[in-house]
Amino acid sequence: MSDRVAEQVGVAGVATPGAAGAGAHGAPDVPAELPSFVDVRPGTGPLWTALREVLDPEFPISVVDLGLVYDIRRDGGRVEVDVTFTAMACPCMDFIKDDIRERLEREPGVDEVAVNVVWDPPWTRERLSEAAREQLRRFGVAA
Repeated sequence: MSDRVAEQVGVAGVATPGAAGAGAHGAPDVPAELPSFVDVRPGTGPLWTALREVLDPEFPISVVDLGLVYDIRRDGGRVEVDVTFTAMACPCMDFIKDDIRERLEREPGVDEVAVNVVWDPPWTRERLSEAAREQLRRFGVAA
């Protein structure tokens, strides 16, 4: 398993495993403090929480907080994840897709994971969660 998949993320505002409860989106399996644009489908809350453990290789910030995960769909043991990247030539694309696949395959009942790269809508910094913005500022990056 990649060392970019954190077992626990101890940064303020970033969920840790088992931290899901009645989240900001109201459903009992929806993780708290997801970016406001995230639409959590029924039964996918634990998957969103799991993906908060997948960190960008360049900055130790979750792919969820960076706004790279657009959607998660689950049909029995099959999970599909739509992700985007900040640039079409992002050198980390394969690493991140592999980390997403590896992390979700550890979830109970997940047998197969398909990671789809989507470019519409394009990623913008408006997709950053407040936690990601704070972390980027600490690294000296304008967010």
